Amino acid sequence: MVAWRNLLKNKIYSFLNITGLAVGLASFLLIALYMMDEVSYDRYNINADRIYRINSDIKLGGGELHMPVTSDMMGQLLIKDNPSIEQYTRIYNSNGNKMIKKDKVFIIENRVAHVDSTFFDVFTLPSIAGNTHTALNEPNTVVITESTAKKYFGSTDVIGKSIETNDDKNPVYKITAVIKDIPSNSHFNFDFMFSMKNAGYNWGQLTSHNFHTYLLLKKGADPKQLEKNFDQYIDKYVLPSVRQFIKISSMDEFRKAGNRLEYSLIPLTKIHLHSDRSFELSPSGNIQYVYIFGAVALFILLIACINFMNLTTARSAGRAKEVGIRKVLGTERRFLIFQFLTESTLMVIFSLLLAIVIAYLVLPLFNDVASKSMVLGSLFSPYILPLLVALPFVVGLLAGSYPAFFLSGFRPIEVLKGKLRLGSSSGGLRSVLVVFQFVTSIVLIVGTFVIYKQLHYIQTKDLGYNKDQVLTIRNTYTMGDQAIAFKNSVLQMTGVQSGTLSSFLPVSNSSRNDNTYFKEATMDINGSLDMQAWRVDYDYFKTLGIQVIKGRAFSPDYGGDSTAILINETTAQFLGYPDPIGKKIYGNDDPGKLKTLTIIGVVKNFNFESLKQGIGPLCFFLRKNGGMASFKVNTANINGLVGKIETLWKQMSPGMPFNYTFLDESFNEMYQSEQRVGKIAIIFSTLAILIACLGLFGLATFIAEQRTKEIGIRKVLGASVQGIVRLLSKDFLKLVAIAFVIAAPLSVWIMNRWLNDFAYRIPLSWWIVGSAGVLALLIALATVSFQAIKAAIANPANSLHSE
Repeated sequence: MVAWRNLLKNKIYSFLNITGLAVGLASFLLIALYMMDEVSYDRYNINADRIYRINSDIKLGGGELHMPVTSDMMGQLLIKDNPSIEQYTRIYNSNGNKMIKKDKVFIIENRVAHVDSTFFDVFTLPSIAGNTHTALNEPNTVVITESTAKKYFGSTDVIGKSIETNDDKNPVYKITAVIKDIPSNSHFNFDFMFSMKNAGYNWGQLTSHNFHTYLLLKKGADPKQLEKNFDQYIDKYVLPSVRQFIKISSMDEFRKAGNRLEYSLIPLTKIHLHSDRSFELSPSGNIQYVYIFGAVALFILLIACINFMNLTTARSAGRAKEVGIRKVLGTERRFLIFQFLTESTLMVIFSLLLAIVIAYLVLPLFNDVASKSMVLGSLFSPYILPLLVALPFVVGLLAGSYPAFFLSGFRPIEVLKGKLRLGSSSGGLRSVLVVFQFVTSIVLIVGTFVIYKQLHYIQTKDLGYNKDQVLTIRNTYTMGDQAIAFKNSVLQMTGVQSGTLSSFLPVSNSSRNDNTYFKEATMDINGSLDMQAWRVDYDYFKTLGIQVIKGRAFSPDYGGDSTAILINETTAQFLGYPDPIGKKIYGNDDPGKLKTLTIIGVVKNFNFESLKQGIGPLCFFLRKNGGMASFKVNTANINGLVGKIETLWKQMSPGMPFNYTFLDESFNEMYQSEQRVGKIAIIFSTLAILIACLGLFGLATFIAEQRTKEIGIRKVLGASVQGIVRLLSKDFLKLVAIAFVIAAPLSVWIMNRWLNDFAYRIPLSWWIVGSAGVLALLIALATVSFQAIKAAIANPANSLHSE
């Protein structure tokens, strides 16, 4: 009861302490949820610790590929030669979408894949109906998720029913099983899993890499030992196929020419956070962000706890006379210790309860920002619950230890005679803690500035093409030959400047195609080059604003453009020709048969991959049709124009869904992870600074109260308000200056490591760090000055009348 009365008696002090700690704890809980979700990816699989994906690293000439895919044959050949492999399975996700008919209208579904019949032997995906282990043994079969079954049929009782697609050869598929929805914390998330026998692939291509291949190893098998066998696989199976395209005697000759062909294993549970390759099945996370947010969560918790301890120990100095009187009245020291520890622990418990309420209320908004579906119940996992239970007692003990063990040991006669000066003995510790708070705050401010600047740089960098006001309409392949007529009709509409038909765009969700080319007609390894090969129409470069800096673009005025090729500057540099126009390069789409190609133009380098990657070799061929249409538009009435195009679409392609986006939106999707991290960093950096200021405000209030009589005497002796404000503020500002000296190099080191992920990055300018220091100084000054000015303008008679 005494502890409760003390809390109510000092309402402002209690409010500052409980609120500050509650906000810090709520922030910690939310970040802990985020981190738990990130590290939990794919762990729902019973055999998660035995599942590995095969990655490919290929370098040929100037072209370099880092992919999570292999040939279609690799899994079955490895399991034949390696008894350590229990099972393998593949995912084929070439176009990423399929049209499914519902009520006579097609719907675009983009969470689709073709998988092996062994898919459910490797991954733990519980069945609601049907036997998943045999469901995909036959062609024209499909397994769907529970939510998909309800979406299309209204129930999960759908075994034996059929779905219709827009596939040319096999449009109707029989539903053979229904599974529970795949957990959101999975690196793949499909609604439709079609039989691999309907993939429509040219099987047996050991040099083509299009399949995500997973291995389930036997218990006790060593993945490192299996990786050593990959060289044997390459020599035995891949080398004979490579020889059809390149003249080499051995893989050693291949490597000595500066090339690379390597396979490696990555554990299933590391894919989300440790793999960011081309053609990932979903946007990857980043283990660095988990480390960063873990540090932020810890810092916020420490800042909040430091505030709590600072205010508790500072405030306890004013209770020395209370302790003296109670000791005179016979209260034993152990009861005083128990009271102080109980008070601080009680406050932490209140803070924790309030923090859980805040986290519960804020979680939906946080899920929206982080693109998650987290639930608060995850906090009561075996990893977090012990921490939550222990926290009130640990923080309460630390915060209450000073008044409990130090004040309770005073001789009451000395306290009551005023011979003891209290509060100063812990001032050094409080100074160290304040410095720590502002070191953390400055590092977070710098981090926020840098992330914002880098994201702004990505948005505004000259990419070498024009991504603004480009309307993209997908699935024009459904129109067949009518696609060209559709394009020409749209070009007649007001506000449309130009248009192109192509499956290739400089964003990550468009088609990609790489192939091997040669400088000479000899298939010699030293003159070989692996590069992206895009097929585009006459208007591609004009529509996207890609500059042809040498030669010319494709034109209907030249009948020989069917064997013509344009290259980018990177390719021209590799070829080494001062003027490549008119020169020949050679491709071998068919094994052993070279096709002569004439270079008619060179395009200025443009970023066709993420800015995390450099610009690789790229070439263009002529093709008059493609999978999607893109139009450069210039009109204020975008909605009206889109409406007209949709009307035309429905006339020319009835029953097919109209699906459009803008190129800049597709570009932004490549940086979703960074954008989410930026938003989260800004939110929690702001909270950390506010919590630090809350503690600083409380300390400034306490110091002002401690020096009330001193201030009164100084004013009587003629001290100005400005002089008193300076006197009360300078000690705090010194601490912020010390914090800046420590934080500046630390923040530069941390953010340089983050920026190293980008091939194109901002320079880490000195003014960014300097601005963070100035901002921290201004925030501290504003916080402290409020109390300093209040104390300085107070009437000195009120503080001196008792003397």
